[in-house]
Amino acid sequence: MMRREGPEGARLGINVDHVATLRQARRIRFPDPAAAAVVAELAGADNITVHLREDRRHIQDRDVALLRRLVQTRLNLEMAAVPEMVKIAREIRPDSVTLVPEKREEITTEGGLDLQVAYTQVQSAVQSLQEAGIHVGVFIDPDMGQIELARKANVDSIEIHTGRYCDAPDGAAEIRELGFIDEAARGAAKLGLEVHAGHGLNLQNVESVAALTEIVEFNIGHSIVSRALFVGLEAAVREMKAAIRAARGGR
Repeated sequence: MMRREGPEGARLGINVDHVATLRQARRIRFPDPAAAAVVAELAGADNITVHLREDRRHIQDRDVALLRRLVQTRLNLEMAAVPEMVKIAREIRPDSVTLVPEKREEITTEGGLDLQVAYTQVQSAVQSLQEAGIHVGVFIDPDMGQIELARKANVDSIEIHTGRYCDAPDGAAEIRELGFIDEAARGAAKLGLEVHAGHGLNLQNVESVAALTEIVEFNIGHSIVSRALFVGLEAAVREMKAAIRAARGGR
């Protein structure tokens, strides 16, 4: 792993969707993702992320409204670029929105938005959300063509989809995918975009990505919630913060 000089530190956003997944397995009141958000913030989380899906499979409208009142850091709402979600976001006013692709049949998000296909829809959502004073990002694959379209759509940030790196079948593929992430992060930063990253990151694979100092924020959920089953949520958040900090030379 090579560490480059760059911006001090990096933010860690905690996605609490999978706390809601466990709750929805029985359609009861607990565990509550809002309570998880409070613990995560006390442990050092820099933002709380939730994905309000169109099918409401985990996070519910009530959760987003409650989190808006409780979150003391920043609330980041992941959502599809569709009128229903834009309306909800404009009413609730999260600090930021990340536009993501959705397919009803997928288990989790399978890749980044294809802005060549969804450009007009995304551009309209970006304009409407920014008019409400909301920071807007897009979740895209590490591809300069997609990044240039994101810049054209006037987004504030991009979140690089790290899934192919995390799921790489061998070391050579992992190095190749990390190279794509590195190139995308450098290119986006040169275009003046704030660079975030997420999907599939865990304690075993985060170090190399966290060393890319153009990336200023990591949004991580499943691996932290899973780790929390064994060490508790506070410890799981602190562990990930420490791993990212170590990759930045302790900053």
